[in-house]
Amino acid sequence: MTEHSASSPFPFPEEFAARMKRFLGAAEYEEFAASYARPYSHALRVNTEKLLPDELERMEEQFRGLASGADGTSKSVLTPVPWCPAGRYYPDAMRPGKHPYHEAGLYYIQEPSAMAPAALSGAAPGERILDLCAAPGGKTTQLAAMMKGQGLLVSNEIHPQRARILSQNVERMGIRHAVVTNMEPAALAEHFPAFFDRVLVDAPCSGEGMFRKEEAALTGWSMENIRLCAERQAAILDAAANMLCEGGTLVYSTCTFAPEENEGSIGAFLMRHPEFRVCPIDLTESWAADFAPAHPEWNEQASRFPAIRGAVRLWPHRLRGEGHFACVLRKEGSRGAKICSDRVIPADRSAMKLLEDFAAASLTEEAAEKLRAQRDLVVRFGEELYLLPDRLSLKGLKVLRPGLDLGTIRKDRFEPAHALALALRKSDFRSVYCLAMAAESDAASAVKYLKGETIIPEEDHFKQGKSGRGWTALTVDGFPLGWCKAAGGTLKNHYPRGLRWMNG
Repeated sequence: MTEHSASSPFPFPEEFAARMKRFLGAAEYEEFAASYARPYSHALRVNTEKLLPDELERMEEQFRGLASGADGTSKSVLTPVPWCPAGRYYPDAMRPGKHPYHEAGLYYIQEPSAMAPAALSGAAPGERILDLCAAPGGKTTQLAAMMKGQGLLVSNEIHPQRARILSQNVERMGIRHAVVTNMEPAALAEHFPAFFDRVLVDAPCSGEGMFRKEEAALTGWSMENIRLCAERQAAILDAAANMLCEGGTLVYSTCTFAPEENEGSIGAFLMRHPEFRVCPIDLTESWAADFAPAHPEWNEQASRFPAIRGAVRLWPHRLRGEGHFACVLRKEGSRGAKICSDRVIPADRSAMKLLEDFAAASLTEEAAEKLRAQRDLVVRFGEELYLLPDRLSLKGLKVLRPGLDLGTIRKDRFEPAHALALALRKSDFRSVYCLAMAAESDAASAVKYLKGETIIPEEDHFKQGKSGRGWTALTVDGFPLGWCKAAGGTLKNHYPRGLRWMNG
């Protein structure tokens, strides 16, 4: 059975509607229900490791062309998401996922409320951070930007297909210092006891907050599913607690309204782990003006811990975003120095020579020297070379991405990885073919490249180095999009087949 509010035609499950009326009261429930008659808000988060939000805004003429009926006025089409400095709302008609900037990793398209948990984490450069339920990668890529490429970020996802999507997004955003794993949380905890400074648990949940976006969450809703989710969350939180060091921070979030999975999960966790305390989120801050306090009184277990009121709920009728819950917890004790878990065995000499020969020929002297300085962290997995972010053992882990993918050894030559191109800057390459999206012919060339077509180069588009041969980075407005191989008056396309845009 479904129920329609007088203010909203949205088909809520009848039992869900009755619960929400009880929690919110009749008047606020009507506001809540009415909000579902409005379209949900679209947002993206600027990749601050590549550019700043105001720099993207200065490039936004390219975005206006993506919106149907764009009038060409100077009015900004990007507006700030209050709780995320790099977050920007964009108009419903815009399609930033269909722009070369997206493939260059300049931004991540992300639901605005989903930006809150990582923003609340306090992630900082040089720390060891775990994103325990990380796919598809929104929060991982947000944490990575907050870390400014320094430290260790382990991004884990239990489902193999979702873990592959996570790994692709880590690559697209040019992240160097992330290890992507595909592990059960309990098994991961055995490998990393008391290891991380911060752990983010964006827990799998019943998804009530996503009813407007995901039909499966609506049609699959049941109280039984809520109970199953709460049980699963308990096991995940226990694993997270074991991996957090003393003095560390744990952020727990869901995209559901169900108190059993929010205040209830935290209340039960605090009973099992008295070494943790809630760190209240300051709702007097301007960025948190639209957040609402948690409600421990909605759940019997949580009602024993009034401090849970320091967690926050994000309601779709109070802000431009979907439903979310977030709680910040601190583990008692003082953070101390952690010893790396094992010795790294570097790649063999022949592989390193091929890598260094490539770097000397294709990268600037400064970029090649940076790579040489980290040679002790270059490891070989089969024919692939990776740059590890830290001296840690990966033995016993199912790893999809053990750091930055540098490239592949093919007999007696080295072929650079797409990930390496996206992790470097224009100034790091000896040979660069530059496209400017404001030029119609260049924009067409960028689309051709993303479709896997060969590029017939124009000589004046080459910057730096020799234009006649060798590995060349193709850039859009100064940002690397991928590799080409210059030879015989053409640029042979090396954009990965699995990422290529479909024709049409």
